Amino acid sequence: MLQKQNNQSAWAENWPAPAKLNLMLRIVGQRPDGYHLLQTVFQFIDLCDWIIFHPVDGRRVSLQKTIPGVPEADDLTIRAANLLKAETGCQSGVCIEVEKNLPMGGGLGGGSSDAATTLVVLNKLWDLQLSVEKLMALGLTLGADVPVFVYGYSAWAEGVGEKLEAISVPEQWVVVIKPECHVNTKEIFSSKSLTRNSKSIKIADFIAGQHQNDCVEVVCQRYPSVKNALVALSEFSEARLTGTGACVFAQFDSKEAAVNAYQSLKINKWQVYLAKGLNESPLFSKLKIGKYIS
Repeated sequence: MLQKQNNQSAWAENWPAPAKLNLMLRIVGQRPDGYHLLQTVFQFIDLCDWIIFHPVDGRRVSLQKTIPGVPEADDLTIRAANLLKAETGCQSGVCIEVEKNLPMGGGLGGGSSDAATTLVVLNKLWDLQLSVEKLMALGLTLGADVPVFVYGYSAWAEGVGEKLEAISVPEQWVVVIKPECHVNTKEIFSSKSLTRNSKSIKIADFIAGQHQNDCVEVVCQRYPSVKNALVALSEFSEARLTGTGACVFAQFDSKEAAVNAYQSLKINKWQVYLAKGLNESPLFSKLKIGKYIS
């Protein structure tokens, strides 16, 4: 249980909702219900949305400011908070303030990460005492990427992305490009030309260099700006697509090399980000440093 002073300070905190990268993505089958069976590797990067939770009188869950084009009731942070209340019978309310830094529709998991931070932090603030496993199960009902953000560590993932095994991968510098398009994930996974029968591999195969993303070909056919970004980034390092995109990324062994690529690509007016790969989610690092984890 949170001690009173920790609880009070936690309400005043600015909580990170980090981005993720899919370091590879294989589609190894399809379930009868249409969901695709995947193998992927998730790693966090230190680009984050930031969330503050404001206590309120009464039971209402609300946003301090809505995202243009997204009704408040559909916002994943609101849905996550209401899901906690429905699951536990919690009578508390909250006003959620979100600073959006991650591009929407980019494959970095921004909305899913916001939802996960809401689940994890309100579980503490409201003293609900739900386990990580329970929070992951609740998160899966909000989106396939939510569980890994609740899990909090780089992971080898299977199933629809919910079967997670911790994995340590090099924490390299990363350059991310967000092309000027929004990739429709449902459209990509519905494509008849999408590969759905890739051979399953082992973690050792990924570590040995098997980094393919089975969505690349279909995405590049339908979104030329993604293909252009991959070509531009590949001049500096191995360029890859994260999830179904639209963001593409490359890893670098040194900060100097990453900064050089970042500065060169920014000149071309790309929307470019410089980041550091992290095996532990910044959210969980903050929870531990603040001694909010019992």
